[in-house]
Amino acid sequence: MKKIKMGMVGGGPNAFIGAIHRMAAQLDGQIELVCGVFSSSPQRSYEYGRTLGLKASRCYRHFNDLLEQESSLPKSQRMELLAIVTPNHLHFQMASEAIKHGFHVISDKPATISLAQALTLARQLACSDVLYALTYTYTGYPMVKEARYRVHAGELGTIRKIIVSYQQGWLSGKNAESTKQASWRLDPEQAGLSCCMGDIGVHAANLAEYISGQSITHVCADLNTAYEHRALDDDGTVLLKFGDEIKGVLLASQVATGEENNLSISVYGDKGSLKWQQQNPNSLTLRYADSSMRVIRSGVANESSLAVANTRLPAGHPEGYIEAFANLYRNFAAQIRARQLVQPPCDKALDVPGIKEGIRGMMFIDSVVRASGSSQKWHAVQGAQLHD
Repeated sequence: MKKIKMGMVGGGPNAFIGAIHRMAAQLDGQIELVCGVFSSSPQRSYEYGRTLGLKASRCYRHFNDLLEQESSLPKSQRMELLAIVTPNHLHFQMASEAIKHGFHVISDKPATISLAQALTLARQLACSDVLYALTYTYTGYPMVKEARYRVHAGELGTIRKIIVSYQQGWLSGKNAESTKQASWRLDPEQAGLSCCMGDIGVHAANLAEYISGQSITHVCADLNTAYEHRALDDDGTVLLKFGDEIKGVLLASQVATGEENNLSISVYGDKGSLKWQQQNPNSLTLRYADSSMRVIRSGVANESSLAVANTRLPAGHPEGYIEAFANLYRNFAAQIRARQLVQPPCDKALDVPGIKEGIRGMMFIDSVVRASGSSQKWHAVQGAQLHD
């Protein structure tokens, strides 16, 4: 079985997420990096591509060069999949152009910097034979899939409340934006409407919707900045409604001093509850009204077929961020192979975030920013019904 040939745009020197994408894509031996544009500096892009072991002829200096020259190669040699790991403002343009050239796309979130762009991208995909994936990484964890299964199986009963929290401290310093990774996230021209909610709050919202299977329909939000000179939020609190019956709270902060990457979610029903924490990812805690607490461990009697399919190691061997990322790449690769063979993908390949989740993410960000700037309490999340 030949490897799927991947190109990358972004992810150059000192870019944390680019290295993660490359490791994840190649972990299962199903995808091979063959070309890329890795920097806005043409010379740095070329030089960095060479350090990755790419052929000189496929270390491109400009994005248009990559598309044109890869398209001109014989089908057996050209790139099949483009990974987009750039700042947010470039996601739409690059994904759109890749789709026009017939390349599959896997993109960092958010899908775009506006809801209008996300909807345009969805229409473009609907008229093409191209597949699209979005790296909502936390849906790749086995115990997140197990949590989803337990909720959908009715183990918790009727869901009443969801609390999701994502706390980081890396922007707590007054001059934190002097770093490359912080500067573009706090720049409206590159990040879009939001820093904190657009960067990590949207992950928390996606996790809440994924596990519960419910859409966030209304928000009441308060976004903040720790320092007046920052143009975008670095902290926020959002009250949530999932329809008429389920209430929730979403907390997100990048100025929570001392926090590393503390994402956690609790889901409460009338029969029981569950909790999952990203910093202890192999454990899923279940609590019940009339019996003792249970801790479900990755690889031990998991009931969800998706959890089993996305568990890589025997019980007791920690799996983490790169493995969850790799699950998305492996499952997307299976979708691409199925498309090439004109057959339905296997079950484990179906569970990959796509443009629908990208639209949901932009709806959430737009609604939260709008709600925070208004004196009105509740604001409807536009098009919430698309999460079917």
